[in-house]
Amino acid sequence: MRRAAAPFGVVLLAIAVAAVFFSPRAQGPAKATLASSVLTDATTSNQGAALAAGRTLFDNSCSSCHGTGAQGSSLAPNLRGVGAATVDLWVSTGWMPLANPTVQPQRKPVLFSRKQITEIADYVASLAPGGLPIPTVNLKGANSAEGFSVFALNCAPCHTITGAGDALADGISAPPLHGVTPTMVAEAVRTGPANMPRFSNFTISKQQLADVVDYVTTSIEHPDNPGGVGLGGVGPVAEGFVGLFLGVGMCVLLALWIGDRNERDDGGHDGHDGHDDSEGPEGPNSEKTEPEVVHA
Repeated sequence: MRRAAAPFGVVLLAIAVAAVFFSPRAQGPAKATLASSVLTDATTSNQGAALAAGRTLFDNSCSSCHGTGAQGSSLAPNLRGVGAATVDLWVSTGWMPLANPTVQPQRKPVLFSRKQITEIADYVASLAPGGLPIPTVNLKGANSAEGFSVFALNCAPCHTITGAGDALADGISAPPLHGVTPTMVAEAVRTGPANMPRFSNFTISKQQLADVVDYVTTSIEHPDNPGGVGLGGVGPVAEGFVGLFLGVGMCVLLALWIGDRNERDDGGHDGHDGHDDSEGPEGPNSEKTEPEVVHA
């Protein structure tokens, strides 16, 4: 019995070990861990490829001013630590890259695709911690009327109440807000490009930011103009001058036209029959004849 029990015990032990290590429950977590590892490796590989592509784009288009490591130079500021949102705003609006780094950036056609812009922004953000990521704007529940109040208080002094933009000091101007996207507005409010102040959550809350974005992208982009023709939305003063010159000018021209027609209709008439009686019945050019004398 003892000789038979020893092999039988070995067989039972082998079955138990196989049940523990090769059962479906044991294989499930192992397979899940392996799949998770594969996905992590794939994600890391994709991120690495995107950063490599962003670096290539940055080196080709931005490094001549900002330096090969985005450390800045005498021509352009340091970009380390500014975050992806700042880079995304400047590139997606066409402000960057600049042909002449000594002039104020102006909106122009964008040189890169949406994917390329994201790659450049992510690459710069990877160089140093800090800054804000590219925001995701959710306008659900946004109130355009509340956005107008916040805009009038914080933005209109520079951008004008119609968003047409205006000239500031030292040759700097606030750009117009027509044709911007919700992401651009949110990035500008949070990052404060150029001379624009940076509004934190303590100054403009997330809800107020959504309200401002909704107002800019709807009411400013598509104004109602209840008073008539908007004249480009350049503001009440400029529109008043346009109305004054056009209105008064048209009235003066109409008055001159009416006066000219009356003068031509008169034709030099003296108010009677149109002839000068002092010149005789035949007019001033008629020949005078002596009266005929009859002799008896």
